[in-house]
Amino acid sequence: MLKFENITKIFKPEFFNQPFVALSDVSFEIPSGSMVGFLGANGAGKTTSLKIIMDFIRADKGLVTFSSELGEKRNDVFRNIGFLPERPYFYPNLTGREFLTFMGQISELSSDQIKAGIAKWASRFKIDHALERPLRTYSKGMLQRIGFLATILHEPKLIILDEPLSGLDPIGRKELKDVIVEVHREGKTVFFSSHIVPDIEEICDRVVFLKEGKLVYDGPVDKLLRSGQEIDYVIKFKTDKKINLQSTIKSHQTFPGQLHSITVTESNKKLILKELMALDVDLSGIDLIKPSLEEIFYHIKAN
Repeated sequence: MLKFENITKIFKPEFFNQPFVALSDVSFEIPSGSMVGFLGANGAGKTTSLKIIMDFIRADKGLVTFSSELGEKRNDVFRNIGFLPERPYFYPNLTGREFLTFMGQISELSSDQIKAGIAKWASRFKIDHALERPLRTYSKGMLQRIGFLATILHEPKLIILDEPLSGLDPIGRKELKDVIVEVHREGKTVFFSSHIVPDIEEICDRVVFLKEGKLVYDGPVDKLLRSGQEIDYVIKFKTDKKINLQSTIKSHQTFPGQLHSITVTESNKKLILKELMALDVDLSGIDLIKPSLEEIFYHIKAN
């Protein structure tokens, strides 16, 4: 649905300051129907990338292309995109309904379409009770939800969100994540940036990973979780015998009820299982330990 091809963006501030390379030859793809997380620390180049996609700023090199699914002409393409910036502006004296009506009119929706869209989503976003209140009375979480509703009011095919969960409390993040998942299940392609790693891991099937303005990964979340990492296993068993294993283990814990838990590498797993079976222990289970996306995020290096 969207290709970001060999994009470089260099900001040239004051005459005596060094140019800042925000993006360096970055390429990635957003497949149709996917839920893609855009991961990176603050300053990694995420917002710059989204601004280039939305044509708010221009790249120095490279090309952004959209599939015909979004439209053949530029205006048609952007009519099929819903964008929520990191710091949206809300008119404080408008009510929630007035704000949504105004946004619907900007998107050239009819009055009936606007009313239908508000009726469809307001209760699901849990803001139907506040639509007649001025926006200045809304909490941060309520503003995020009404901003998201305005983003999808015109039924876009591609939804782009810049840090939609930033600044929300855990309950607010959970509620908004549920809404994002629901919209995705309706067939929308969702691309959202975040530096909150567990949120990406929880709901995305793919991830685009930037570090210091360079692409370090573009692909399935599960593949990233297994890439370049040694896989460990926890083996649990019960025995009243003294255990003296010949193979190397990473850790060994004992618990009440003669329960033992040992951590082993994938390469040693089979050998240790053979030793345990020879000792006639009561094997309780084997669990895979995979690194979290957060661990990978903080240790992976940019090319």
